Amino acid sequence: MWRWISGLMLLWCGSGVAVCPVWSQDKAEKEIATLSAQIKRWDDAYWKRGTSEVSDDVYDRLSARLKQWQYCVGQGTSEDVIPALAGNIKHPVPHTGVHKVTSKEELRNWMQTRRDLWVQPKVDGVAVTLVYRNGKLSQAISRGDGIKGEDWTAQVRSIPSVPGSLQGALANSVLQGELFLLRDNHIQQQMGGMNARAKVAGAMMRQTDKLLLSRIGVFIWAWPDGPKTMRQHLTELSAAGFGLTARFTLPVRSVEEIEAQRARWLTSPLPFVTDGIVVRSANEPSGESWLPGQGNWVVAWKYTPVSQVAEVREIQFAVGRTGRTSVVAVLEPVQLDDKRVQRVSLGSVGRWQRLDIAQGDQVLVSLAGQGIPRLDKVVWRGANRQKPQPPASQFHSLTCFYASPECREQFIARLVWLGSMQVLDINGLGESGWRMLHQAHHFTHLFSWLALTKEQLQHTPGLSASKGLQLWHRFELARRQPFLRWVAAIGLPVPQSAVKVMDEQSWQQLAEKDVISWHQLPGIGKERARSLVDFIHDPALKALTAWLGEQGIQGF
Repeated sequence: MWRWISGLMLLWCGSGVAVCPVWSQDKAEKEIATLSAQIKRWDDAYWKRGTSEVSDDVYDRLSARLKQWQYCVGQGTSEDVIPALAGNIKHPVPHTGVHKVTSKEELRNWMQTRRDLWVQPKVDGVAVTLVYRNGKLSQAISRGDGIKGEDWTAQVRSIPSVPGSLQGALANSVLQGELFLLRDNHIQQQMGGMNARAKVAGAMMRQTDKLLLSRIGVFIWAWPDGPKTMRQHLTELSAAGFGLTARFTLPVRSVEEIEAQRARWLTSPLPFVTDGIVVRSANEPSGESWLPGQGNWVVAWKYTPVSQVAEVREIQFAVGRTGRTSVVAVLEPVQLDDKRVQRVSLGSVGRWQRLDIAQGDQVLVSLAGQGIPRLDKVVWRGANRQKPQPPASQFHSLTCFYASPECREQFIARLVWLGSMQVLDINGLGESGWRMLHQAHHFTHLFSWLALTKEQLQHTPGLSASKGLQLWHRFELARRQPFLRWVAAIGLPVPQSAVKVMDEQSWQQLAEKDVISWHQLPGIGKERARSLVDFIHDPALKALTAWLGEQGIQGF
């Protein structure tokens, strides 16, 4: 049931900023019908067979996306599409659900009018009502729609962590909590969700998986009409066998304290999977007034997801410094950690074609090392699959040393490369800076910037006089870089293993090397050796290296 509720909450939290797609009525109806059918197949597998064909996060986000589309075209959502809603067992006390705050400031505002606050981990499992009568577990009810659910009594009685009998105040009680997959030292930041929620749901639906039922724990997060104080509440639950609730329910006074505890639970070993924290006030109304969507005394603050589902808005092609065409997917903006991601590389044209990605597809993106966005997989392909034609392959490692309209992208890519830290180390001049300089001074070739005077740079549109002077000093420092760095700036395709053993100190010495000499260097095969000879003796490059010699660059 959490799947359905999560989808609704995602829509609720995001509908204020969601942008409706610009579609014709026919296309909108086709896209909605296709995604609806897929989600129906996932629902049937999940709720009727207890199997998960897609991760919980992907399901939640595509469900929210479908509801957004339906809202945009004025469609209602049918009441019977979710099998879990078919339950006919009424909860003694309805489940309220939990509103999700999206920021520290939103949480702070919520806390201003509430007292006696406690924080708990948001355990990732399936919600359940446990009903004890005369000391015995008489009913276990799935969450369903919050008012009614399915009878899970037989399955729950087979779960060792759920007490079959209770005494004292709990002998006649209604408890609400989470059935979860027991874990040993689960660190959420490192291990993620592991589809734990789906595994528990599968065990409850199949009913026969005794081994998996033995690995299910319970975390009680609500005792409607229980003791008035939270400490007594926790003491009684702990004594009855629900020890996790007391262990992981902590008093808090400030949003900073909550934020720190949220970070600790994200990185600490825990006995369950979590997807955030829950903050609740001990001042709860009586259970007779509880209704779905109206639990204003409790909120959740979820962790920033390590991956997000995003819609592909456009496919773009870019020519790199070696002439290779790469493909980039322009995405609807999504937040990953502290980064707003709007573009992700799809690699070569061939990889893009194998991935079969078009505008309108939904893709899962995450952050790789150093915070670089990466494509994890395609999670949904739209019904209308129109893909742009890639540009003709006319560029290679010996094109675009000289500027021309058709060479603009490769030319700029070469400039960005030569200015990078590992090459000439022209600090503070990225792609936008090179484009600005090229537009202002109309570079003839790759090294035209060397001829710019101090005055020209100080009067460049978009640059202050002081910035222009700084840039001139950086260009002067670049002039004095070692010979092999200038070889890298030209783009000679020599592997690093070979560069480390090269002792040539002039372009003329490199020009005298034949195929056999190159082939003797580590990492250089016969084909690479022939391409190096062809590269060095290319007429356009000969003219360019001669010009570098006229500028007094070492080795030329």
